[in-house]
Amino acid sequence: MKYAIIAAGEGSRLAEEGISVPKPLVKVAGQCLVDRLIRVFLANDAEEIVVVCNDLTPFVDEHLRMIERDGFEGKKIPLRHIVRTTPSSMHSFYEMSHFLKDSPFVLTTVDTIFRDEEFTDYIAAFNASLAEGSADGMMGVTDYVDDEKPLYIRVPASPPALSRREGAGAHTLGTITGFLDADPDGICPYISAGIYGLTPKAIDTLNRCMAEGKSRMRNFQRGLIEDGLRLKAFPFSKVLDIDHARDVEEAEKFLKE
Repeated sequence: MKYAIIAAGEGSRLAEEGISVPKPLVKVAGQCLVDRLIRVFLANDAEEIVVVCNDLTPFVDEHLRMIERDGFEGKKIPLRHIVRTTPSSMHSFYEMSHFLKDSPFVLTTVDTIFRDEEFTDYIAAFNASLAEGSADGMMGVTDYVDDEKPLYIRVPASPPALSRREGAGAHTLGTITGFLDADPDGICPYISAGIYGLTPKAIDTLNRCMAEGKSRMRNFQRGLIEDGLRLKAFPFSKVLDIDHARDVEEAEKFLKE
């Protein structure tokens, strides 16, 4: 399994609120956000980890170069990184995509916070679906809504929102049929968790979206369904993003629960 990290955002809201370090280097529970993901991915049999960061500050580039040169926690690791400033996460994904054409991969943004054990369950479920040939991708979803612009997930006949807080255990929900900007009728209990498990088929959709001038990851996800890819949903109990200074404290509390 390959893994990819989008770490090219500017972190402007964090800077406005007094956090001066670039977002990938913000520490949660004593570890930089990018290092935390690298650690989790290595624990889940990373064949290669690809990171894209921007060229607005040298610190993230230098940090990643040091890991490539000296290793991570004393061990050489399969890390490569790209320096690009891009207008959106989808464009950042595109910059990494030529490294992801020959293997299933999992993509996420650098500030995605989840429980390690749930991520391991997710990878096991994704690998099982690949072995069965039952899906072209597995998207992480959550019933915890704390996003300014959530992307709602439509899964036919999905069960009531059950999380590991309520003893749901590891399970998939079924095949996704839609990605919605709004859920006025309250029929979609899950939203995107920003964790994308995909096969190389998805790169064709990405290239099409880029050629058509589309942007934003949610439009890419809609494109996957338009192109007939089978996407399963895997529920995480809770996933947080680090967009504001207060989110750092919230994430540390969450990881201690």
